[in-house]
Amino acid sequence: MQTNEELTPTGSKHTFYVAPGVWGLKTVLVNLYFIAGEAVADETTPWVLVDAGLYGSAGKIKQAAEELFGKYNWPKAILLTHGHFDHVGALKELAIEWDVPVYTHRMELPYLTGLSSYPPPDPSVGGGGMSYLSFMYPKKPIDITSNIELLPDDGTIPGLPDWHWLETPGHTPGHVSFFRERDRVLLAGDAFVTRHGESMLAVITQKQEVHGPPAYFTPDWTRAQRSVEKLANLQPNVAATGHGLPMQGRELREQLNALTRNFREMAVPAHGRYVAQPAIANEQGVVMVPPPVKNPVATPLLAAGILSATGIALLLWNKQRNKAEARKKVLYHNRPTSGAPFAVTIEEDNPNAYTNNYP
Repeated sequence: MQTNEELTPTGSKHTFYVAPGVWGLKTVLVNLYFIAGEAVADETTPWVLVDAGLYGSAGKIKQAAEELFGKYNWPKAILLTHGHFDHVGALKELAIEWDVPVYTHRMELPYLTGLSSYPPPDPSVGGGGMSYLSFMYPKKPIDITSNIELLPDDGTIPGLPDWHWLETPGHTPGHVSFFRERDRVLLAGDAFVTRHGESMLAVITQKQEVHGPPAYFTPDWTRAQRSVEKLANLQPNVAATGHGLPMQGRELREQLNALTRNFREMAVPAHGRYVAQPAIANEQGVVMVPPPVKNPVATPLLAAGILSATGIALLLWNKQRNKAEARKKVLYHNRPTSGAPFAVTIEEDNPNAYTNNYP
């Protein structure tokens, strides 16, 4: 048995260290995290996975987990900050293989149970390669109905008594973040990030600096600002986000406080689809999005050039997501209550599917 203190501080050759009992793994463009729980005598260390990276990363995730926690020591659960394609790519495969619950916020259910697409990305904002490519990012829902459980209303996290979750919407309707009070460690998802989220160059250089949520995929800037303010008020000692390297100490807090004070200038685009009016969603999914705006920069030639760096991974993810998988599972105790909006199966030609495929 390994205690948290005995686990190698650097984690494994595939992971990066965040804080005691917390490690990160980068899957091409996005990070996911491993959190060790409290071990009981003569038992292996329990742990949970936070987010599930891009499609095709399941093998890498399992290898890193084995290096950290031992072979056949599967997680107690998977926690989701939100359900965007780059955070759920390996989710269905891992949840089924490990036979574990996936905890999420109620407002994320439509995008994880096949009911609704997310609001479409806005390639006109951000002025970088990641923005220009966003028109092709997957936005349709996945369906992991059989594994879904709701995060407890009291903010606790099953299996992690030292942690609690916070509502941090704006980037998505049900986005959440995770915080450990005793040493002020924050896993912020995409509520804010620690690199320039719209820049392809920043993906390569990994320059550490606090930025607002990725602009091309943020449909509600007012709520996003409130979420950043909430997280800044925690005054975290360490922050690990969906994009970028972890930051800590005074530099983190100063930059996060600056983002809070100057959010409109530093994070919100001057123009864009969701700047003047947010997308509107309810527990069944998206009900209204503003009309698209013309993007004069993202020409086909420019998009094709950037595509060479990231297109293969995205296309593979898209292909796998569309494969039909049928597996009946026993429902968990914390399934959403009767009447919650679920679709057991989703068909592209189903007229009742709440997919909202807006242009």
